[in-house]
Amino acid sequence: MNFTKDYNVTIKKKWQDYIVGDMPMPENDSKIRDFIYESWKRSKAWQIPPFEVKDKRLSDSALKKLQKRNRQLIQVAHPYIQHLYSFIKGTNFTLTLTDADGYVLDIISDDTMIRAHMKKSALAIGCCRSEQYAGTNGIGTCLAVGKPIQIYGSEHYIQPHHEYVCSAAPIRNVDGQIIGCLDVVGPISLPHNHTLAMVSASADGIEKELKMTEAYNQLSTITNQMHSTIQAIDSGIIMFDATGKVSQYNKRACQILKLSPNSIDNENINNILEFPSSSFDFQKADQDIQNLEISLTTHNGELIPVYLSLSHIKNEGEKRLGTVLVISEQSKIHKLVNRSSGFTATYTFDSIIGKSPAIEAAKNIARAAARSTSNVLILGESGTGKELMAQSIHNASDRAKGPFIAINCGSLPKGLIESELFGYERGAFTGANKDGQPGKFELANGGTIFLDEIGDMPLELQASLLRVLQTKEIVRIGGKHKKEIDVRIMAATNVDLLESVKRKEFRSDLYYRLNVLPIEVPSLRERKSDIELLLENFVLSISNIMGKQITKIDPDAQAILTNYDWPGNIRELENVIERAVNLALPSDHSITIDVLPTSIIEASKQQIVPAKTTTSTTAQLFSTAQHSSKSAENEIAVQNAPLASENPVENRSYQLIVEALKAERGNVTKTSERLGIPKRTLYRRIQKYNINKFRLL
Repeated sequence: MNFTKDYNVTIKKKWQDYIVGDMPMPENDSKIRDFIYESWKRSKAWQIPPFEVKDKRLSDSALKKLQKRNRQLIQVAHPYIQHLYSFIKGTNFTLTLTDADGYVLDIISDDTMIRAHMKKSALAIGCCRSEQYAGTNGIGTCLAVGKPIQIYGSEHYIQPHHEYVCSAAPIRNVDGQIIGCLDVVGPISLPHNHTLAMVSASADGIEKELKMTEAYNQLSTITNQMHSTIQAIDSGIIMFDATGKVSQYNKRACQILKLSPNSIDNENINNILEFPSSSFDFQKADQDIQNLEISLTTHNGELIPVYLSLSHIKNEGEKRLGTVLVISEQSKIHKLVNRSSGFTATYTFDSIIGKSPAIEAAKNIARAAARSTSNVLILGESGTGKELMAQSIHNASDRAKGPFIAINCGSLPKGLIESELFGYERGAFTGANKDGQPGKFELANGGTIFLDEIGDMPLELQASLLRVLQTKEIVRIGGKHKKEIDVRIMAATNVDLLESVKRKEFRSDLYYRLNVLPIEVPSLRERKSDIELLLENFVLSISNIMGKQITKIDPDAQAILTNYDWPGNIRELENVIERAVNLALPSDHSITIDVLPTSIIEASKQQIVPAKTTTSTTAQLFSTAQHSSKSAENEIAVQNAPLASENPVENRSYQLIVEALKAERGNVTKTSERLGIPKRTLYRRIQKYNINKFRLL
């Protein structure tokens, strides 16, 4: 708009009539701008005195807080204000910066003009120039209408401001919200044709820089977050650009690669990593790679087995900008695999139910084994709880936090046992995983591996197992490099390994390597006093699982279950109770005879035949002889006992065995049936008394 003296005279007349004289303003009066008239009405409604300025000013402490909140706005805007002032310096113009509420944050002007403004209009840092306190003015009205404006002379609501022209423009943040105002105040006598354009351009520049600053701050925040994130990751992270120059990395990468901190700053990745084979060039790999098993060579020549992953960063044109390299230690990955795969031991010695002398003797040896690092051989019939004993030893040892991996050597196909135990490299054989696979010995590193049914392991694999026991190293199928392992081995069997050695079905050197700490888990026939405790435990636990209220066993059913020999041992007992709980009616609270298997009822009720009238006496004699030994360990270790002993109990048991062997023509199975004792116990007694059954024929 072209402002003239005549326009100012006209507006001054309007101001006198409407504001001072309280006369009504004509409708659609073209002589006054609409936004000025609307501002006058707002100012009048606030009852602002037209002849003096309300001195609304912040205290020093409040001003400091306000400037602190608007620090970024002041820092960005101040250079623009200084640059703008360089064009109008010496012309009695004043530049002000305010916040969104009209409080003045910064002023630049000649000192004389600042003092003049302070005297006439109270313009100073900390004062408020919103319409609510100063009526129609450049700052307040600009903030009210939200666009660049120019207030000329008498358009101001307060008379002391009539001598000035205000050119103001709002400043918005990245979200479009008004956060301040830039205002230039000059005498009405000076030309103002380009002032508003200059102010608007400066405000626009401030907004753009605020956006850039905000973007930089966000980028800085993201960078810091990413830095914190990669430092928190347990794997090594190295980021490098298309030329191989390292841009970021975490401390874990330095630890894995045995490098000092900050030693790879701006280093080329080729100077940091060295691969033993030139067949793999990760910088030339176009595709992302996940968990590639490979060995890296450190700067001091140490070979480190790791899992390596690559992820390339590309632009929209598929041009590679950089690469993220993830290095994971195999041992760490194996621990994660073990946890997720359930390779943990859950049972403890408290899980072994029973108080009989036989089971207590076995547990005492097992507790001693838990304090040792030696190999353990657990002997016992099927279903006696050999793995439960192994898990208990593991959980009581200093390897309790490590993995516990159980393998049934009798259930794996012969062609797969070696790869299952020792793993294989990629391409080792047809059908193999293309990336290779670690074996159970690697996965068990730092923990325990339990080889169940060790007696069924093929002879050719026994040699490989013996080598592992001796060297504590494994070599994968198709591999060239040895890998050190820290694994405790426990083995179990239900066959007589010494007999297998004699038949050349089991290596004697492997047997003696495994048989360092032998533990014999007694059969249920040898610990019948524990049956009642076991029954009570199984009834309650199985009932809870099935949601039934069965809490006891009928006396008649209890007698049958207690009298039964349980050839399948604890496993058979548990299965029978589970069957009984399943068949019991919901209204029943006890297990009765009618839910027990007929075969068990009949077997339990059979009378002892005359040919075996010595059975109970024989079993009692063997039990007494067993308890007369100093310990289970000494009993197993006896190799050269005399044919007869001064102990009358042992003398009698020796005679019984010799007589039974003669009667059954040396057949051990039939002899054990005749005597009513387990075949394993019979073998042990034959060995103890140095009985040569072939001489008896």
